[in-house]
Amino acid sequence: MLPLCLYAWCTVSISHPKPENRTTTKQKKTETEIGPKIETRVGSRRVIQISAGFMIFFSMLGKFGALFASIPFTIFAAVYCVLFGLVASVGLSFLQFTNMNSLRNLFITGVSLFLGLSIPEYFRDFAVKALHGPAHTNAGWFNDFLNTIFSSSPMVALMIAVFLDNTLDYKESAKDRGLPWWAKFRTFKGDSRNEEFYTLPFNLNRFFPPS
Repeated sequence: MLPLCLYAWCTVSISHPKPENRTTTKQKKTETEIGPKIETRVGSRRVIQISAGFMIFFSMLGKFGALFASIPFTIFAAVYCVLFGLVASVGLSFLQFTNMNSLRNLFITGVSLFLGLSIPEYFRDFAVKALHGPAHTNAGWFNDFLNTIFSSSPMVALMIAVFLDNTLDYKESAKDRGLPWWAKFRTFKGDSRNEEFYTLPFNLNRFFPPS
């Protein structure tokens, strides 16, 4: 529970990337998909299928693309403020299922947030001054791998939160971690909403039954 909310919250810190920070742009696409799901509260695959159909159809119409290109940047900025604000607030709202009176949870939350913001900032500043990331070996793919991961605030916060949440007194603190709330979603038939969200269209469940 803690890693999930911290990942969503730290997404806000990279919503406006610096021009020189080109290594983190690849993973931002998947991170920004959290916002629409939060706003619509829809997790169905059918929505993605219909949206893909619309995108394929409208991509063939140049006038439709010109309409989006004519939207002022101030409008996009306002949308981003609302979008990432919701990402942060809904991410933090998951803390309601944990015991925030627990010193363990407070420690994990504070350390993950602080390091999730400070470590990527160090990587970005280092890259600006040295023209390369802190990871600078003869293996270029390895450098890109590490520099990209540790330049992403949500990724750093997620890794630290997952590590701490699963190592610090994890057996005796299941209730404080909010695990009972997730129990009903571990199996497909554990909650009625699972069938609504994840069933395949056109009765394909007959051939591909969910587990």
